Amino acid sequence: MISTNIDGLFNERFFQNFLPIPASNEIKIGAIAPDFLITDVKNQRQVRLLEYRDKQPVLLYFTRIFTEHQYCPLCYPHIIALNENYEEFQKLGVEVLTIASTDIKQSQRVIEDLGLKMPLLSDPSCFYGGLYHVGQALGAPLPAQFLVDREGKIQYRHLFSFLSPNAPVEILLNIAARYKSISKSELQLIAN
Repeated sequence: MISTNIDGLFNERFFQNFLPIPASNEIKIGAIAPDFLITDVKNQRQVRLLEYRDKQPVLLYFTRIFTEHQYCPLCYPHIIALNENYEEFQKLGVEVLTIASTDIKQSQRVIEDLGLKMPLLSDPSCFYGGLYHVGQALGAPLPAQFLVDREGKIQYRHLFSFLSPNAPVEILLNIAARYKSISKSELQLIAN
């Protein structure tokens, strides 16, 4: 699935976001996750992070997809593994929101080609990657994962490094299990 064809790679986004910016630790564990409003191409709707507050935890997954045919070789296996485990996250009551810098047309092709089950949010300006300080290089944000709990607080953060480009799916599932959705009646039972 990873292509060596560079057609379409050298687009406006590539040149606007060409210079490498390293990921930073500016967003701290326990901080309220920055809100966003991004197009979910898979489900053809606008997604706002605030919608999930008091409802369910969310795993934000920033991935590097350069065009509909060009995937980061470090991110491609990770997006496949997350997609294969999407139902496991769903069973825990955790939504997985994949954020890519592909435009809507490219994102539609990615969804089709990979058989994506999880939502794919289109951020072609790379604005939201910047908002989360994930870093960037060659026109795409660096990979990163954030687990946002029901209160909207970041409880886990994994930022790109060459030693560990993405958090292993097993670790993400274990962390998601800690913050799984609990119904209001279950919360009342715990509180009593």
